[in-house]
Amino acid sequence: RARILASARRHFFSHGFRGVTMDDLAAELGMSKKTFYQYFANKNALLEAVLEDKFRSVDSDLAAAVADCGKNFSLCLHRLLIAMQRQTQELQPAFVRDVQRSAPELFRRVQKRRREIIQRHFARLLAAGQKAGLIRKDIPLQVAIEILIGTTEAIVNPAKVVELELTPGKAFSAVIAIFLEGMITAKGRKQK
Repeated sequence: RARILASARRHFFSHGFRGVTMDDLAAELGMSKKTFYQYFANKNALLEAVLEDKFRSVDSDLAAAVADCGKNFSLCLHRLLIAMQRQTQELQPAFVRDVQRSAPELFRRVQKRRREIIQRHFARLLAAGQKAGLIRKDIPLQVAIEILIGTTEAIVNPAKVVELELTPGKAFSAVIAIFLEGMITAKGRKQK
C-alpha cells in the first residue's frame, strides 16, 4: 500500500491525475492489477488516499515547524516557510487542474483542508509573533488569517497559476511574502 501511494503521489503530483493510469502504476511497481486493486478499488479511491497522505505530511511538517514558537519567532517563521516551500514544491499545475476538473467534490475538500491548516498553523505563529512584538497587533489575528486564506484561494488555484505561469509553490510563496511584509512590525524587520 505504501509503495502504491508513494508512486501514485509522485506521478499524480508531477503529471496530473488524468494522465496516469492504474495500469501504468501497477506495471511500474511490478505488481498485478489484481494485487493493485486489492488496495484501491479505483482511481478516485487512490487519489483520495494520496491526498490524505499529503495532508498528513503537511500537517505534521507544519506542526513541527511552529513548535515552541514563543522561544524564537524568527526561527519558527523561517522553519514554517521552508516547510511550506517543501510541501508546495511537489504540486504541479496539472495535478491541481485535474483534481478540480475530474473530482470537484474532492477539490472542495482540498480547499477546506488547506483553510484548516492555514488557520491552525499560521494563527499559532502569528500569535507568537504578536506576543514577541514582531507581528502587528492592530490587525486582529482572525482578520489576518482570513486575508491570507482569501489571497491563497484567489492566487493558488488552477486557473490563476496557469494564467500567471507559476507553480502552486511559487504562487503560495509570493502570497506569503506579501502577506508577511504587511504584518511584520518595524522591530520584526530589524530581525530579518
